[in-house]
Amino acid sequence: MTIDKPARTVFLVEDEAMIRMMVVDMLEELGFSVAAETGEINEAVKLAGTTDFDVAILDVNVNGKVISPVADVLKARNRPFIFATGYGTQGVPEDYRDRPALQKPFQIESLKQALDTTLRGTA
Repeated sequence: MTIDKPARTVFLVEDEAMIRMMVVDMLEELGFSVAAETGEINEAVKLAGTTDFDVAILDVNVNGKVISPVADVLKARNRPFIFATGYGTQGVPEDYRDRPALQKPFQIESLKQALDTTLRGTA
């Protein structure tokens, strides 16, 4: 008898509703479940501090606001996270350039690779 591992959970911050839905679909296809999602920076800060999840995917620019306050909360909670940006690594906040970043638009293979790399060792 095999016991299924519970799905890994993701906290997703993305201000473009269509992109957010597409990423949720990709995550579900990869066997992840979404613990929380938002497209608003203040809500993201709140959720970052209160939601239980395995990894976060953060849009770097949320409605013109930089994602740093959310990343700060996640860092303080010692939660792994990945940035998603259309601006290349230069778009990632300077303090977090050592973190993984997905270049938008990204394919499901790139998402899987970033998640696998980020979650390795956190099982």
